[in-house]
Amino acid sequence: MSANTFKGNKAYLPSKPCSACGREMTWRKSWAKNWESVKYCSDACRSKKGANTNPQ
Repeated sequence: MSANTFKGNKAYLPSKPCSACGREMTWRKSWAKNWESVKYCSDACRSKKGANTNPQ
């Protein structure tokens, strides 16, 4: 198996939009225990928390 071989199919992971920017977030293992409460895709979006009232 080469180093750049894809190990899994991420197309089947759940996703949802970021509350601040509207960007699609895909499930991460680190979010497994609190996926329902994850609202923001990054620390930058968390810090602006709704400054953009019209997400894309």
